[in-house]
Parts: sequence; structure tokens; C-alpha cells
Amino acid sequence: MNISTQDLNGALVITLEEQRLDAAVALSFKEAVREALAEPGAPVILDMSRVDFLDSSGLGAVVAVMKLLGGDRRLELSGLTPNVAKVFRLTRMDTVFTLHDRLPERGASQATG
Repeated sequence: MNISTQDLNGALVITLEEQRLDAAVALSFKEAVREALAEPGAPVILDMSRVDFLDSSGLGAVVAVMKLLGGDRRLELSGLTPNVAKVFRLTRMDTVFTLHDRLPERGASQATG
């Protein structure tokens, strides 16, 4: 599972560097994000602009990350492609998450995963 992280105006941005978030990668996705969340505090933006396919396992993994953050940290989503956005609309998860069309200009990045 390839992800990258960066600080963006006080938020931790986690970019999923995969085209699919499905049953085959959901577990490794959750583990990679858990490691990236080692430092507490900052809100988290999950950049999904490279993800073209999301199934129920992938959606469950995103929800698991939100629960992992607890009530004191927010998880927001950015860059949903049309296919992924459709899954969020159909499941009404677009009412649970704050969604952004895209990230603002990025700061310095740090690769992980």
C-alpha cells in the first residue's frame, strides 16, 4: 500500500497512491494510515484523487479510519473521482464526511508506505 503524507496549513494530508481501494488492499490501507496517524492532534484530509475504484470494503476502511481518529480529530476527504463520489452518494456517506473537490496548494511532502 502506497501512501504519502504532508502537512498542509496545520492539517495532515494523506494521499492514497493507489487506483483501487477494495477488499484486496483495505487491510493494508488501514495499517498504513494507522502508522501515519502516530502523531496526534492535526485534522486529517484523505486525498483520494488517484482512486478510481472503491468497493464496500474500501468504504468500510475509510469509515474505520474515521473511527480510529475518535471524536477529537476530524477526517475530511478530498479529490473524489466520479466513480468514488458515486459510491459515497449512493451510501449517503457524503453526509457523514466533509468533502473537498481538491486540495489547496500543497506544502512540503513526506513519502511513507
